Amino acid sequence: MNKDVNGKTRGTVLDSSPCPPRVSLVIPTLNEAENLACLLPTIGGIVDELVIVDGRSTDGTVEKALELRPDAVIVREQRAGKGYALQAGFAACSGDIIVMMDADGSMAPAEIDTFVSALQAGADVVKGSRFLQGGGSGDLTGVRMLGNAVLTRTVRWTFGGRFSDLCYGYMAFWRDVLPFFDEEVGGFEIETFLNVRALAAGLRVVEVASYEEHRLSGESNLSAIKDGYRVLSTIVRERRRVRRYRASLGLHRPDLHSGSPMPHPVIALREHRSHAGIPATTLTSASGSAVAGVAVAAVVSEGSALRGHAQ
Repeated sequence: MNKDVNGKTRGTVLDSSPCPPRVSLVIPTLNEAENLACLLPTIGGIVDELVIVDGRSTDGTVEKALELRPDAVIVREQRAGKGYALQAGFAACSGDIIVMMDADGSMAPAEIDTFVSALQAGADVVKGSRFLQGGGSGDLTGVRMLGNAVLTRTVRWTFGGRFSDLCYGYMAFWRDVLPFFDEEVGGFEIETFLNVRALAAGLRVVEVASYEEHRLSGESNLSAIKDGYRVLSTIVRERRRVRRYRASLGLHRPDLHSGSPMPHPVIALREHRSHAGIPATTLTSASGSAVAGVAVAAVVSEGSALRGHAQ
């Protein structure tokens, strides 16, 4: 048996053929019964574990989920907020890979294959981008597009990396990187928090093209102004955290493109994956895989940005 960075068992080494990673899919819900009726039947066999995190729905969301997927893990989150729901879902996952997606039908489950391929190719974190070739959106308003562009550039200027789409919640990562995301975050700023922490921790981040459809039904809880402010506050808070950490090491002027070695915990978790019998491809093959029209991958961070920040 092999252990992850927390000392927990990750998997068993097989004698001959490597075992594929188990994939857990986390979907936060709040009155999404109608959307789940369309979404859940389209989830493919690549998903080994479905985790539904419900925030006190009153429309029969949980009942609909169990009707369509009796094997689903149901987590009931009493606190309001997408961030709390997702982090509760992460804690309930048992798979090697965690994928997070919305319940409104705007994200295509067929794209999960591309996310998983990029992780197997060597990425620690993979996020969807609506602005890479092959991606797009039928739902972005002018205000949201402008806000996303400003916040994306702010993160690139502040933390480094080459994000093209910061505020998009279709993401996947290896479960053993969860210790880097150890702070509770309540709202829609959760995506920014995960992205910034990944950069600061020296994780290898890759974007893959993704297409965002219109929400199938119902109204979004996203507020462009209020949630934009919360995203900006998260960026500022995390930047201060990084500065305090670096100051404690006597590194007052960080080089965002340093060639210094990876922090040991990052190296260790990658070694555990390789020893756990999980098959790997190459980033080239992940970039070239065409799943539901998605065929583009871009490396956001090779793991050099703000290295040495691993908690």
